[in-house]
Amino acid sequence: MPDEITYHHLGPNDGPLIEGSDVFDNTVDPVQLAVFLVDPGHEMVVALAGSKVIGMASGTVLLHPDKPPAFFVAEVGVDEDMRKLGIGSALVERLLNIARARGCQGIWLATEADNIAARALYRTVGLRETGGIVVYDWDGAMD
Repeated sequence: MPDEITYHHLGPNDGPLIEGSDVFDNTVDPVQLAVFLVDPGHEMVVALAGSKVIGMASGTVLLHPDKPPAFFVAEVGVDEDMRKLGIGSALVERLLNIARARGCQGIWLATEADNIAARALYRTVGLRETGGIVVYDWDGAMD
């Protein structure tokens, strides 16, 4: 485990901090990153070992005219060599705190039924697992 892990709530000028990071599903696109960071509805927290990003959690505030704001946790990723050290839990807890501070009254996410590690993480931070949800996608969104 690294000597010191710090956590950073990203703002509009923090793009260089995560460009080239490998904790995402794909290579970070600088244009998409810039758009994400300036959009006030998006949030991201990263874990750093020195200047290296070793984990991230991101999400989006969901607004609707007849409901209070909700929050969707879009992704959580931790460097493979840094898993099972509490980093994922710390990232999720920080992201949930940000969502609550923004007035979100419902927080949710989805993961694959066979993603045992993610499901264990979410149970660890006290999330309630629900059943009976069917997911549909368009244009390969779930690929």
